[in-house]
Amino acid sequence: MDSLLDFRGKVAIITGAASGFGALLAKGLHERGAQLVLGDINLPGLDKASAEYGDKAVLLQCDVSKEEDCEALVKAALEKFGRLDIAVNNAGVGHEMLATHEQQGDIFDRQYEVNLKSVMIGMKHQIPAMFKEGGSILNVSSMAGIGGAPKLAPYAAVKHGVIGLTKTAAVEYAKQNIRVNAICPFFSPTNIGAGMLKEDGVEDMLVRGCPMKRYGTVQEMVNAMMLILSPGNSYMTGQAIAVDGAVSAI
Repeated sequence: MDSLLDFRGKVAIITGAASGFGALLAKGLHERGAQLVLGDINLPGLDKASAEYGDKAVLLQCDVSKEEDCEALVKAALEKFGRLDIAVNNAGVGHEMLATHEQQGDIFDRQYEVNLKSVMIGMKHQIPAMFKEGGSILNVSSMAGIGGAPKLAPYAAVKHGVIGLTKTAAVEYAKQNIRVNAICPFFSPTNIGAGMLKEDGVEDMLVRGCPMKRYGTVQEMVNAMMLILSPGNSYMTGQAIAVDGAVSAI
């Protein structure tokens, strides 16, 4: 196995692991030797997605907006495997595309609870578990976290917040050898993204606005996530990595 992608002996938490980035990342880390603690609010979907992992994985129903559920994932890692090396705060939700003046407060509240507060309370419990050995945390932001996102103001606001949390934690815990990074994918057809494609003209707009003239696959995003998490990538921290087909280069 290539040492850059050798995760043998590593224990990883992944939220939102029943589908999309989370499910595919869990598969990739499992194939490369990692032991897993997988959380998702959709427990039947999680069980189906991880049926082949056996005693290499712990599955927990997890509502990431609840602190006790985020804490339970860390406790499970320590009780089952004795350590925590990697945490991927991936769970998230989208919302209907509406102009800013049409947005409702309950939309923002939901975005804050699931897409931003969850990252804060997740790291609150993940970081102390890494004090002894160090570790790597990856927060899933978005291109909407580093630029404007028309008709997605609440989503853009909280994804910008994810990057703020990421950079702050990276500085605070660098001396403990805890790396904290964010990935900022361009559009990719996960469960969240698929809903956007139902809007008239959105797919054409996305493709037209990307220099590569296509949006990214889920696998391409997960490949980047594994490289960011790689134990060999030991000097990268505090970064918001755009994986975007050169959209951010324009």
